[in-house]
Amino acid sequence: MTTPSPDDRILLRLGHSPDPDDAFMWWPLFGIDGEPPEIVSSRFRFEQVEIDIEAANRRAEVGPDRLEITAFSCGQYPRVADHYAITACGASMGEGYGPKLVAARPTTMAELVSGRPRIAIPGNRTTAAMTLGLRFRGTDYEPVETPFEQVGERVASGEVDAGVVIHEGQLTYESDGLHLVEDLGAWWGGETGEPLPLGVNAVRRDLERLHGEGTLQEIAGLLEQSVEFALEHRDRSVSYAMGFGRGVPRETADRFIELYVNQLTVDAGDRGRQAVHRLLATAADAGLVPPVDRIDFIRGASLTGEA
Repeated sequence: MTTPSPDDRILLRLGHSPDPDDAFMWWPLFGIDGEPPEIVSSRFRFEQVEIDIEAANRRAEVGPDRLEITAFSCGQYPRVADHYAITACGASMGEGYGPKLVAARPTTMAELVSGRPRIAIPGNRTTAAMTLGLRFRGTDYEPVETPFEQVGERVASGEVDAGVVIHEGQLTYESDGLHLVEDLGAWWGGETGEPLPLGVNAVRRDLERLHGEGTLQEIAGLLEQSVEFALEHRDRSVSYAMGFGRGVPRETADRFIELYVNQLTVDAGDRGRQAVHRLLATAADAGLVPPVDRIDFIRGASLTGEA
């Protein structure tokens, strides 16, 4: 049997945020510096699409050019569940850590909520914003939608009273002169005993109809191979991911990857699925997201779901 040329294979665009952990996971599907990919499929070829997480959230929701595979915020899933299923690999979950609520001066939570604080959030649809909404439930505050890379600057300038930093800002806020008010992932873990699902990876449901039964599982299997290859070749993967660290030192990028490419990234498993279910159900009860009837997770060999 002749292997199709790359141009004849089905194109799958994979969207990921331009940060080190996503770049770390998916480079084996694209290759580096013009080299062929390490994970090769006879049916599919992958195209890298770098996209800010809030832009990915919006693109997954409104279409019409929805990416075949994409990262988006866990908190966005209820709005796009008709179009996407979550893949069991590729999620970013914080085990007792997560987005940081920071201020320009040492501030307690009680001090912050005593007024009506203006708080910079990295996108209205992000899990960070949703978790902040859960933490501030019953409290009057003004969320100020801000590009994620500008949150720290706006906090430092006094434009807002506090802000929620994500990506590598979770590790660099102190060196930027900011002060921790609360780690939202630690708060969630203390409330529930569960990890905080921040970003998920998802595959478009209609690919099964377009390309035949078993397509979603086949794609999920290739994604799993990519994550496994990246972990097995960690030094090479970190070196590549450094290009997405916005100037942070290698040790900071390496630490960030270690935090968010963990065992639950390789396979969310029952614990990861339960964490997603718990977070979205709690947010729906609070009126922050629509309720979702079914949460599907695609593995390389099987489809599992939770009602």
